[in-house]
Amino acid sequence: MNSEGNATTAATCEFLRRHVPFDRMSEEAVRSIAPRLKVARYPKDATILSAQGGEVTHLHIIEEGLVGSRPNNAQADPDRTLGPGELFPVGALSAGGATTRIFHALQDTTCLLLSRSDFLALRQSSPEFERYCTQAITETLRQALESLYGQYSQRAAEQQTLTRTLSELVRNPPVACPASLAIGEAAQKMADARVRTIVALDERGAPLGIFTLVDLLRRVVLPGRPLSTPLAEVMTSPIVTLPGSSTAYEAMHEMAEHGVRQLAVVENGVLRGVVNERDLFALQRVSMRQVTESLHGADTIDRLKGAAEDIRHLTQNLLAQGVSAEPLTRTIAALNDALSRRAIDLVLARHDLAGVDWCWLALGSEGRGEQTFATDQDNALLFVAPEPGRVERQRARLLAFAGEVNAALATLGFPLCSGNVMASNPELCLSMDEWKAKFLGWIREPTPQALLNANIMFDFRGLVGETALAISLRQWLFGFTEANPLFLRMMVQNALSVEPPVGIIRTFAVDDAPPEVKGTLDLKTRGTRLFVDCARVFALARGIHDTGTAARLRLAGAALHVEPRHVEATVEAFHFLQFLRLRQQDVAPDGAAANRIDPYALNEVSQRMLREAFRQAKQLQDRLRMSYRL
Repeated sequence: MNSEGNATTAATCEFLRRHVPFDRMSEEAVRSIAPRLKVARYPKDATILSAQGGEVTHLHIIEEGLVGSRPNNAQADPDRTLGPGELFPVGALSAGGATTRIFHALQDTTCLLLSRSDFLALRQSSPEFERYCTQAITETLRQALESLYGQYSQRAAEQQTLTRTLSELVRNPPVACPASLAIGEAAQKMADARVRTIVALDERGAPLGIFTLVDLLRRVVLPGRPLSTPLAEVMTSPIVTLPGSSTAYEAMHEMAEHGVRQLAVVENGVLRGVVNERDLFALQRVSMRQVTESLHGADTIDRLKGAAEDIRHLTQNLLAQGVSAEPLTRTIAALNDALSRRAIDLVLARHDLAGVDWCWLALGSEGRGEQTFATDQDNALLFVAPEPGRVERQRARLLAFAGEVNAALATLGFPLCSGNVMASNPELCLSMDEWKAKFLGWIREPTPQALLNANIMFDFRGLVGETALAISLRQWLFGFTEANPLFLRMMVQNALSVEPPVGIIRTFAVDDAPPEVKGTLDLKTRGTRLFVDCARVFALARGIHDTGTAARLRLAGAALHVEPRHVEATVEAFHFLQFLRLRQQDVAPDGAAANRIDPYALNEVSQRMLREAFRQAKQLQDRLRMSYRL
């Protein structure tokens, strides 16, 4: 190299060493890249990089000038400004794709360009540079999670955030009194404080129950109770409580789960305040109050349709609020449970089932508490027949009831199951002894059809009726699954039958046919199902009663002594796929497109996260395979 070249290299090295991460790198590493850098000049207002430019080929190091950066799909967003010494786009260059941001010159700008091959080689040879890139990608991933909600940002801006803590929402000191206080005195305290609710406390100051003006009317005035009656005899107990660190959407889930309109905020067992629906659900399109009032006020299935529509709008608003997949699907499941219970109660009023001990079983995604926007019916009936001769008579009564319930649920937006996995099917309206015989048949002869049935039926959960029957049946079931290695091995093979859709040549293995789905992949059958099937096997093998996939994975991970961070990475991958499904179903709620995406239409960071989710699915399958030596 001539003296002029040496001087240029020295000047470049001197410039690099003044900036992160080069100031932390070895002299050898900096000197190795300096001669490989090319100079590129951009006039003011020139576009340097954009998604339309295709795959990124060079790392840009700003030498002089200023560069503006904004998302491709958010032109109204203010620019992020990059100055001398800053690098871009690290994430896109690492992933080998196009950038999701527009980089443009705010001034006349000079950049030093490093080719992608040299960039990747430098990541391998320099730990300091690798560390910098990893941190930059982590920040990009965080921004990507925010951008996933971008399409809902306008709607979300109109809504009150549900990520605030309950401590922030407590407006006034709580009005409380001892549970032993007379009703009259408690009512006077409510009147003095001008509140509609008072919390009853034990001797330590912990909340025991809650009493409202509605309770005063229904439980005291109308029955003619004396005002000297202790509050403990008329209060609602136990009271639903959450710590102040809980978020508004967690409180919303608890309200939906327990069918209440307010809850107590506690810290270390001591009452700090009361939060009600008006504090939590100031949603413009629909509120939790509207949903619960529609549910409780509907006295016909036709009137219940309004509540079903309200639930749909409310959960869409939660998606807009940025509520993540785990609490969102739990809330959808809780609200759908409440809707189903109300529908069953309305139908039950027209049927005489006196003398029959029965339990309505939720199956599939409803049984797991993982319903999304697009879901059909999967249910069954379990009953007890004290005398063998009464089985058919009880079944006939229950089938008439079940047929009407299935029709009602279809009216409310839960389509009839195309596979007839419904309680109105005589093969799924069975006595306890019949269910045990059916399960034993699948366990002892695990044919492909038996395994398919097991995948649906083994996620059962008691929803309405004598739910203790479902708990008893599951306990009995574990006595056979845990001790049957052949059945478990067949379930493992079934769980491993679908591989993550990662391509050998291309990044993702998409479908080629039929024409209407070409270039897409199904996030349910080739994504979330992988986690669900593996979690189910672990549950059956370990006697885990919980039916939710995330809970099963966490409990199985603890039993297998897997590091919690690895377990949480698996759970987060499952929830990321669930969120993509929810987002797609919000756009295309019906038909085959409800769970299908074109992975190459995602931005580069979402593609990277999708690849990571599939990698976690592969690791989960490998762990299952290793556990059973397959």
